[in-house]
Amino acid sequence: MTSSRLFIALTAAGCAALVGLQLAGLNGASVVAKLVASTSFVALAVVSGAGTTLYGRLIGAGLVLSWCGDMFLTSQAQSMFLAGLCAFLLAHVTYTAAFVTHGYRRAWVIIAAVPLTAIAIAVWTWLEPATPADLGIPVRAYIAAITVMVIFAVGARGAGGSNYIIAGAVLFFLSDLSVAALRIQETSYATYVAGLPAYYAAQVCLALSIATNPD
Repeated sequence: MTSSRLFIALTAAGCAALVGLQLAGLNGASVVAKLVASTSFVALAVVSGAGTTLYGRLIGAGLVLSWCGDMFLTSQAQSMFLAGLCAFLLAHVTYTAAFVTHGYRRAWVIIAAVPLTAIAIAVWTWLEPATPADLGIPVRAYIAAITVMVIFAVGARGAGGSNYIIAGAVLFFLSDLSVAALRIQETSYATYVAGLPAYYAAQVCLALSIATNPD
């Protein structure tokens, strides 16, 4: 329990430092803060028992892929943005596999699919005009992957899954919207002020869900 609290605190501190450093324009130092925050949520998964169950191993793999995506996105280059997009897409696929492994209620999946599919279509309609031609397919695939992840998170919750599962999935979805606004729509305001805390809270929730899943 003590080690879990330590890694949660390190993730929160790293995230707070990251937001502050980015607002100050200190990009070099912000990479260090991101490394601390992202490494801490991977460590949280380990102390939560990631290696003891299939569910835990899948969530742990998703967190490692997210760590890789974080490092790719420290660069402003479009090629690195694409690499980060692919890493996070694979992370969402892995999280979805974890939720399926956990078990889900089909009725909850069907009910969730209707509004979430509508939201996904609305998001793509919003992003499409500003999306570079070479990113069109990857962005559509990413939107589909994260939407399916949230749908199955709802399904897993319906099958008795932890609240951490659905909280993590929804927060991740919201954080991705902030990234899309900043990197694709190129908004004039710093969406990461809200997006980064949502992202790191999502990863902490998913890491903590390992300890609440006995299978």
